Amino acid sequence: MCGIVGVVSNAPVNQTIYDALLLLQHRGQDAAGIVTQQERKFFMHKAKGMVRDVFRTRNMRSLPGNCGLGQVRYPTAGNAFSEEEAQPFYVNAPFGIVLVHNGNLTNAHALKSELFITDHRHINTESDSEVLLNVLAHEIERTTRGLPLQPVDLFAAVRNVHKRVRGSYAVIALIAGHGVLAFRDPFGIRPLCMGKLDGSTALASESVALEGIGYNFERNVDPGEAVFIDLQGKVYSEQCAASPQLNPCIFEFVYLARPDSVMDNISVYQARLNLGEALAKRVISTVPPNEIDVVIPIPESSRPSAAQLAQLLGLPYREGFVKNRYVGRTFIMPGQAVRKKSVRQKLNVIASEFKGRNVLLVDDSIVRGTTSKEIVQMARDAGARKVYLASAAPPVRYPNVYGIDMPTSSELVAHDRTVEEIREYIGCDALIYQDVDGMKKAIGSLNTQIQGFDASCFDGVYVTGDITGEDIARLNESRVGGEENPEDTSRLALPNPA
Repeated sequence: MCGIVGVVSNAPVNQTIYDALLLLQHRGQDAAGIVTQQERKFFMHKAKGMVRDVFRTRNMRSLPGNCGLGQVRYPTAGNAFSEEEAQPFYVNAPFGIVLVHNGNLTNAHALKSELFITDHRHINTESDSEVLLNVLAHEIERTTRGLPLQPVDLFAAVRNVHKRVRGSYAVIALIAGHGVLAFRDPFGIRPLCMGKLDGSTALASESVALEGIGYNFERNVDPGEAVFIDLQGKVYSEQCAASPQLNPCIFEFVYLARPDSVMDNISVYQARLNLGEALAKRVISTVPPNEIDVVIPIPESSRPSAAQLAQLLGLPYREGFVKNRYVGRTFIMPGQAVRKKSVRQKLNVIASEFKGRNVLLVDDSIVRGTTSKEIVQMARDAGARKVYLASAAPPVRYPNVYGIDMPTSSELVAHDRTVEEIREYIGCDALIYQDVDGMKKAIGSLNTQIQGFDASCFDGVYVTGDITGEDIARLNESRVGGEENPEDTSRLALPNPA
């Protein structure tokens, strides 16, 4: 999962791209990068770390030009520790191309071999984004064949990319001396939208990034569509997929996206309210509301769902946990006792909200279950009589292959366990999950144009239709290993700021 942005303007774009990346920081904290173009020359700075730490004044001064790209990275494939795998990626032919990518290619291994044997291109990292860049570069080279570049050539190249590449991808590429090309996979799994301001055009993963830099949201890039913005600001677009269909990742609405974003014409905040409404019906069938004294969200993404649930059930809504925003990741430590201390540094209880009460905790999702187990114990330690736990999402039973760093099946608490077995592991008095159909209906009702969702981590249905058990095993082998061990208590090893 990453955040990407591209801008073509009539003024310097370095500060604009930096500001947009700050607004997309929740989509990745591992690395950040910006590339700009001035007189056909690229200027790039990228490194591991948060946006505010990667870019200093001297770095910003070295990024001149009126068009450019940026990315914040959360690695899901490749090497998490390599500075070389921070984006953007660059190839010098044809024309000179730099690229940023959000998503995950499911056939990157086969493509890498194909690029070397057939296309005679060298891949120097383990990143699927470098594979994607070289496929795009090869297809642009084929369509132009030494002639001046035209938008029609780029659209022909993207059509060929769609034929070769499998998986999820939202892409923005800068072509030296020509402009910015953006496209989205034929299923629209990963998000991409476009905005305008006084003749300038920007593209970004979420609408909040466009609004935050003063651009007016114009529209989403359609599944399979390619958009080209030349250096004069003229916009060209064309549908480049044979059978496009909108199947966005439902986990974006559950957890990943900022609540103030609108994605594929769905308000993320409203989607989470709807999830709370659907969850309320599930709670009633499991725990009578008169046995619940208070509803407490587990920060941050669950707050809208918890508030809506509490309102519908006529129960008090309270904040019972305070998150320390200045604690980083939980590293491998010499003993679990030390580890628990580290987890509790991230989250602290307001004891008065728990003491002597039957509390209903609401979370957006439960992945490994270790976080939930620890939080339930924290509620008991604070004096709660009974602790019920409700998840606004269904059980996460399957790995994600489209760009979310979801653990392998064996690490998922819901894999091969019944709800009762999960409840026993977590240690709560009752466990209530959203159901898959209820989740899809709650979110899908906000945009009837959506034909379906990628909800593969919940229902095991992979929308691209080409994922086998062998593919999942191979992708799991290439998963990035972070500093956390299997006992990691972060939900996705990814802090999600408000």
